[in-house]
Amino acid sequence: MGSRQKEAAKQISERKTDIKYDTRDFVIDYLVKQFDNDEYYVQLEYQRNFVWDEQTKCRFIESVLMGLPIPLMFFADTSDGRTEIVDGAQRMQTMVQFVQNDLRLSGLDILTESNGMTFDDMDISVRRRFLKTIIRVVYLEEGTTESVRQEIFKRINTSGKKLTASEARRGSYEGKFKDFLEECTKNELFNQLAPRTADVEARYEGFELAARFFAYFDGYHDNFKGYGGNVARYIDSYVDQQNTVCEKAPERIVACKKRFEDMLEYANKLLGSRGFRKTEKSRSTPHARYEALAVGIALALEKNPKLSVADTDWIDSDEFKKVTRSDAANNKSHLKARIDFVKNRLLKG
Repeated sequence: MGSRQKEAAKQISERKTDIKYDTRDFVIDYLVKQFDNDEYYVQLEYQRNFVWDEQTKCRFIESVLMGLPIPLMFFADTSDGRTEIVDGAQRMQTMVQFVQNDLRLSGLDILTESNGMTFDDMDISVRRRFLKTIIRVVYLEEGTTESVRQEIFKRINTSGKKLTASEARRGSYEGKFKDFLEECTKNELFNQLAPRTADVEARYEGFELAARFFAYFDGYHDNFKGYGGNVARYIDSYVDQQNTVCEKAPERIVACKKRFEDMLEYANKLLGSRGFRKTEKSRSTPHARYEALAVGIALALEKNPKLSVADTDWIDSDEFKKVTRSDAANNKSHLKARIDFVKNRLLKG
């Protein structure tokens, strides 16, 4: 066996010892009561907000009522004696809602006679069978590190709604810079200028916008080295790198905070209540438009900290619409072109 094969075998063996688990069967009645008593909990630091819509929840309950196989849930023993739901939070919370009559079934395609019913509306025999339904759980032993739990969450969480890049990033790249990006999303001026609907914000759109701002601002200075059009991969790498940088140099966070706030203050003067939106009445913030304006403003301020507020007629020009169109928006040359457009317009006054 060659040296590389030996090293590979050693690495595999070491990694396997990181994860110790057993498989257990629980009835829904027990799971619901444990969750209700706060014995089971969801680690929101790296998991998603509750984002299943009503249709998804109802279809899941329909599957349980029909006796269809339910994907494995992943739990972990923790040091305080409670149990963390590593994967399965959406399913758990849906079962709790249904049993507690907080979910009225609708849109069922097969069990159509159950549409409009809550749990208590069901026949007693149906309720009993539902509560006795067995859910199979993979139980990670106490001592499984948080980083391992995060990695499991990242790898297996592909059922239900697919994770957005930002959700996966929050769950996979813990560190000081990631925490700083979370703080950015609480900035009132940022939320005014870059509005997001409740649905997209539940999936961390604000976190995504903040991450893109810093990644593209810094990336501009090295001509977006390593950027190949895959935005998620590029920003993942950036956040991971910045976590390391900020761990060694906390003052980096202070500089980033000032840059972000200076950009927002100027944007407020330049764009007014319309902010980064296409129109005054828009409820969302287009990525390409936001990137062009936010990063372009920051670069112009870097060049001239006393930059005066210029004419903004160009914002509604056909030329600006062209450079911020979604078609091929992630192309490297298109990314730089739309940022340069704003930067140069501002510096020219």
